[in-house]
Amino acid sequence: MNAQLTPPNIGEIWPGQGGIYAGIVPARNGAEAYHLIIGEEIGRFAWDPHCDHSNASSLIDGQANTKDLIESGGDYPAAHAAAQHIADGHADFYLPAAAELYEAWLNLGYKDWGLVWSSSQRSANNAFSLLFVDGYQVNSGKNLELRVRPVRRLPIQ
Repeated sequence: MNAQLTPPNIGEIWPGQGGIYAGIVPARNGAEAYHLIIGEEIGRFAWDPHCDHSNASSLIDGQANTKDLIESGGDYPAAHAAAQHIADGHADFYLPAAAELYEAWLNLGYKDWGLVWSSSQRSANNAFSLLFVDGYQVNSGKNLELRVRPVRRLPIQ
């Protein structure tokens, strides 16, 4: 395997891949397993728009959720910020789904990263977020400005 594609230990920066190696997201619902890389915190953004129901309801596929939010033409600051993130020359970042954030927490353990947005909508008024200190998943108001940590995925070869 190419040294660049050989993952480091979980929790270490993956050189040339744009962030910290957060482990393997297992295969689910017909989707292949993949390596998850979590980028640096890029700021605090609202999920928005509050009181609007989008199609971003997947709990496991943040890539599809982010694509849906952006292509809808709506004002979704957290999703746009994640999708615009570039690190180590990679521009394929997205806002992680609730399950991807939880998988990162399971693999990385305690991180004092605060409350981080997922791309998974809960209702017209709320979306899921995760408190990295203890892995608590929160149903947060979309108008709140929470942390955004974009992720990207790499196929397992």
